[in-house]
Amino acid sequence: MDVKALFKKGIEKQLLDVDDYIFKPELIEMTVEEGELTCVLNSDGSVNIFYTKAGITDVRAAARKHPFTSFATELHHGIYDDVIDDVVGNVNDIIDSHSKYFRRSKVLPVTPALGGSDAIITEADKY
Repeated sequence: MDVKALFKKGIEKQLLDVDDYIFKPELIEMTVEEGELTCVLNSDGSVNIFYTKAGITDVRAAARKHPFTSFATELHHGIYDDVIDDVVGNVNDIIDSHSKYFRRSKVLPVTPALGGSDAIITEADKY
């Protein structure tokens, strides 16, 4: 039995427990596929990823993966790429979809006013 390896595993597990750390909040913004991507590291170690394109915004949350690596380095190495792909894909799906009820080219008919269009209100009718 290797006591040294067992001891090392126990120490690593304690050091890598993200819940025991308080992180300095960070904000990283960039443009991705003609939309704005915002990645936020919160002080509790959670990561929020916002993506906005054409007025549509989607948000996802992720857990911090490596407490001793800088947040920018994690993003650079693609640790959160799966979450970012989901957010960008969902926003693009919404933009490409169409409602069966609301159309930009459909004009609703104007209904006539009550009492007909010939009604004229005079000063005597107000009292």
